Amino acid sequence: MKKTSPYFYLILFLVFTTACKSVRVLPNKAPVKRVELKALTAEILKAEENISTFRARIKAEYNDQKRKQSVNVNFRLEDNKTFWMSANMLIPIAKVLITPEEIKFYEKFQKTYYKGDIAFINQQLGTNFSFNDLQNIFLGYPISDFRNEKFDRISHPQYYVLSPKTKGLRFRPTYFYDPVNFRLKEQRFLVAASGQSLSIKYTQYQQVEGKIVPKKIEVSTFDGTNFLQISLDYLRVDFPKKLTVPFSIPAGYKKIEL
Repeated sequence: MKKTSPYFYLILFLVFTTACKSVRVLPNKAPVKRVELKALTAEILKAEENISTFRARIKAEYNDQKRKQSVNVNFRLEDNKTFWMSANMLIPIAKVLITPEEIKFYEKFQKTYYKGDIAFINQQLGTNFSFNDLQNIFLGYPISDFRNEKFDRISHPQYYVLSPKTKGLRFRPTYFYDPVNFRLKEQRFLVAASGQSLSIKYTQYQQVEGKIVPKKIEVSTFDGTNFLQISLDYLRVDFPKKLTVPFSIPAGYKKIEL
């Protein structure tokens, strides 16, 4: 709840009658110590953009502590329908097409391809992401549904930190929110059974055509031994009315069985 003025009963009354409608931004930009979670989640939802189509050119850098590699990625997304990427290093090297029903990709170096469901991605990361979760991650939104889930707040000097109340989750998320603009700064996941962790940090946002979207994202995983980091820099972003997602597995490619 907002801190109230000690001097005027009128101000006292106004604060208590409006405290659950909005969250005050403090001059020092620190999180408010006492705040209604309902009001906080309302501000978080208010900050989310309504995006139906999204297109970006991304510079992606891969680092597994043994090697570093940089590729350019053309990325296209249509809400709840299509997630498409084409990677190139001077020449096209791979394409990915994900829908709510399946995932398909092929790469040109070894001339292989894969067709299956999203379980492939979850096997690699130790996660249980859905199609909607993947698109949320790339747009700077949490994988949890803030409209229907209940959360606990974790004390933090710099951010609003929230975690679902649900007990016994195998894959538990924790969310870090900016106390000024209520945008997601990090979503962190812990796989309880394995101790593997996954962190997705939104280090910079940008405004494009009146919408606030990520500019730079850092994805890192650690399983106790191996560390992997992928940095994404959104160089060009727009929201076209129509998207094309060209995808055709070349003849002669060998299917990967996973």
